[in-house]
Order: sequence, then structure tokens, then C-alpha cells
Amino acid sequence: MSAAPQLRVSGGTVHDPANRVDGQVRDVCIEGDRIVDDLPANAPRLDARGMIVMPGGVDIHAHIAGSSVNHGRRLLPEEHAADPAPAPRLADGAVARSGTGGTIPSTFTTGYRYAGLGYTTVMEAAVAPLAARQAHAELDDTPIIDAGCFVLLGNDDYLLRQLAAGDPTRARDYAAWLLGVTRGYAIKIVNPGGIARWKSGGGAGGSADRNVSGIDDPVGSSSVTPRKILEVLAGAANALGLPHPVHVHCNNLGQPGNVATTLESMRALAGQRAHFTHLQFHSYGGERGKGWTSAARDVIEHVNAHPEVSVDVGQVMFGPATTVTADGPVEYLLHASTGRRWVNVDIELETGCGIVPYSYKEKAAVAALQWAVGLELFLLARDPWRVVLSTDHPNGGSFLSYPRLIRLLMDRAYRDEQLKQVNQRMLAGSALLDGLAREYTLAEIAVVTRAGPARLLGLKHKGHLGAGADADVTIYADDPDRAQMFATPRYVIKGGAVVVEEGQLRRAPAGRRLAVRPEYDAAVTRDVQRFFDDYACVAFANYGAEPVA
Repeated sequence: MSAAPQLRVSGGTVHDPANRVDGQVRDVCIEGDRIVDDLPANAPRLDARGMIVMPGGVDIHAHIAGSSVNHGRRLLPEEHAADPAPAPRLADGAVARSGTGGTIPSTFTTGYRYAGLGYTTVMEAAVAPLAARQAHAELDDTPIIDAGCFVLLGNDDYLLRQLAAGDPTRARDYAAWLLGVTRGYAIKIVNPGGIARWKSGGGAGGSADRNVSGIDDPVGSSSVTPRKILEVLAGAANALGLPHPVHVHCNNLGQPGNVATTLESMRALAGQRAHFTHLQFHSYGGERGKGWTSAARDVIEHVNAHPEVSVDVGQVMFGPATTVTADGPVEYLLHASTGRRWVNVDIELETGCGIVPYSYKEKAAVAALQWAVGLELFLLARDPWRVVLSTDHPNGGSFLSYPRLIRLLMDRAYRDEQLKQVNQRMLAGSALLDGLAREYTLAEIAVVTRAGPARLLGLKHKGHLGAGADADVTIYADDPDRAQMFATPRYVIKGGAVVVEEGQLRRAPAGRRLAVRPEYDAAVTRDVQRFFDDYACVAFANYGAEPVA
């Protein structure tokens, strides 16, 4: 039996905040696919002198696989034609598979480009249970990155029936069964109750009335409300001991004045662990039809004061994007207001999906406000361990814009210069326009892109460089232009293998799947099977995404 390969990354300046290492020159030792304390003096070396060494990046929230993402790819053939991704030649002379890019890259390109930024773990943030099999097939086709799926639950018909019947225990068992059968990692709630009401045509008036507007609006039954959905599913995630708490996309995404709903949702879960996603899209003041303002300060002050709450920002970056979300009502409004083409999908008994290609322009007042709100959330946050970097890829922009976002956070002069270029009409009174001097340090960037998301996901072997951690390491040239530095790592090591060398992709190993399998009362499956027999078009035996034996 051959010994595990060894590698000593020597002489680099290490930023490993999970282990309280902040800019120390030290070696990182790798044996097999794990970090170890030390290696023999004759172990192979990778010279990292003068370079910055960090753990591999961890993206807590992106849309990279599944039926909704694939619909988006089909909607944008011109993007793929304009951005072919030629097959790279690997270290052994083999030619890797090719793909296409754009705002929603193909599977191979997604893996290559994440690795090219130094990211080694990515969570697919919204998978309909019915479509879990396709999502896993696409993730199996996405090289290098380890990945998991958040499973959509907040508008599921079976779940809502249990809430209407006053049976939160059955709802919890159902959530546990669903996570196991779909090979999911966490419970995702999108516009709780709003999608179900939209699909059913609920409400007395026009299309706006079909959605919910507040967390106490009834959803089919007076005993089922967004508040009840949030409370029961957050309680289920915590009672089941899931590594990541319930992952919440609040009601009224993208609407002026939605700060009230966001804060009310947070208060509804006071004392319970909960993660609120793409917070930028939920932090607007003003009023529908009467203008927009930034409410970032109000929202982040609540987050700062409540240690049980974590968030990712969902920063808007100027340029092309594709809005992809289970929140069909929001996408209909975006389609109606812009006239852009769109896709709407009614996913049977479970959720919805909407897709609208979009572009954020510096001179557009709303886009400028969204850009400013996200930066305010970052710069006013007191605990970077609970405020994670994301663009809600591809909704606020591509993950390829992360290096530019990092420079905005680290370089005030650059940020102020960019601020001068944007439309100022809606920025009056914003914290960013008033002046925010804070500049993120390299240690803080290592937190919001690595150590923080790994901790919030409960990934004990990710996001740090201590003994026993996964051997996922990124090595950057210490370039004063931080955007250039983070865009072009010199070396990336995934599971002990050097996958990027001198900036070039050299290996493309398969990634691993991250999943949970919580315990539940097996009686729930008999009841779910009866429900499927009565209402579903998919046979119970064919449901889910169990691995093939």
C-alpha cells in the first residue's frame, strides 16, 4: 500500500482566522487530503515565500445546478455563443472537457472558474425536491468543487397541510425525510407562503394581491401564515440538529419598504438560529409607488444585536446578471416592469421558479441604490463571522465579480471613486454617501469568504488550515491591487491535489457531495405515500435522489 502524498507549502504569509493566525509566516503541511501538523524535512515543497496563503474559498449561497439553472442556460444562448470556454490541457497532457460561460456557465466551466478564483466549496441554494435528481446529476458533472443543496420547503403543499392541521411534529418529520431522500444539506424557505398563494390565484384583487404582503397574511387557511411557516421550519432545523440553520429568503424581495417585513421576520425567529440570505435585496426603505431609500443601517443594527442571526449580503455588481429564483411573483413583476423575456415554472405541489435576464447599470437609480445598500451592510457589520460575502450568483452578478467586490471592501479610495460614477438620485441619506471609512483587512476577507461561511454551514473540516482540515488551500501573489490578486491565485490545492498551478488549471478531480440524513418517525413516509397516491404525478417510489447502489 503506497504512502499518502505529502506537500509542504513553505514560507507563505498565512491568514487562517479560525485558528487565530493573522499574517504569520509559517508552513502548511499536507498529507493525503488532510492538513497535518508537520512533515519530514525531506517532504516535497511548494515555495510560497512572499505570497498570501488562505484556506479554499467557501460560497454559502449560489445557483449553479438544477432545473431552474438549466432553464436559465436555455434562455441565454447568445451568452454561451459569446463566451466559449475552451478545453484546458491538464498536467498529464489530457484535455479536460470544454464548456461555455456567461452569467450561468455550463457545469464544467462552473467548476473550473470557481477553482480559478480559489473556491473549493459551493452550496447550491435552492433545489425543488422534485428536481433534486437533476441537481445532483449536474453537480456530479461539475468538477473540483465540493457542493451541497438547500432544499425548498416553505411553499410545499404537504407541509402546509400539516401546519393547517396543527401538527408541527409531522411537519418536522417530513422535513427530515425530505432532506434525506433528496440528499439535501439544509432547509431553504423562499417567500414563505407567497409562492403557494401565487400559484393558487389566492387574493381578492389583481396579480399583486396573489402574493402575500406581510408575515401574518393567511395562506389558504387562517392558521397558516408566513410567520407560522418560519417558526415551524426554523424550529425543525434546530430540533433536528442540522449543521446549518433554516436559510430564509424573506417575503417582498426587491420591493421598496420591505425593511418592515425583513425585520418582522427576524423578530419572529428571535432566539432561534436562522440565516437570512441575500440581505441586500430585503433592506429597502420607502414605499411602493413612492420611491426607494436605503434601510441597510436599520437591518444591520438588528443583525449586530442578535448573535443567533447570520446573513449573506447578495451584493449587486454592475454588469450582466440573470435573476433566477423560486420566487415566481417577484420575477413576474420584474418581467412586467422591464419587458424582458422571462420563464415561469410551476413546480408541482412544492414551489415555483422565475427567470429574467437582467443588467445592473451604474446610471440606473435603483441599481445604484442596490449597490450602495450591499456595501453598507458589509461596512456597518460589527461581526464579519456572521455577514458572508455573496452576490446571490447569478442574481446580483456573477461569482466572477467577487474579486472586484473584495477590492471595494478593502480600498476606500477605489470605493469612493466608484461611488462618484453612479446615479446619486436615491442615495440621499445613505451611509455610503455620508462616508464610510472602514476598509476590510485580509483577515476579515478570509473570514467572510472562508472561515465564516464554513462555520455557519457547520463544515468543521472546511475554511481553516488546522490539523485535520480538508487540504483545500489557495495561494495568492501579494498584489496591492486586491481585485487582481483575488482574481488570479498562483496556486489552488483541492483535497491535497494542486489543481491550479501558476494560474493555469492543471487537474480537474471530481468534487464531493455534502448532505445530511436526520432521523425521523418512519410513520411519516406512509402518510406521504398516501398523499402522493392522491395528488402527485410522480410515483412515490421514483421520487428523490437516492444514490444508485
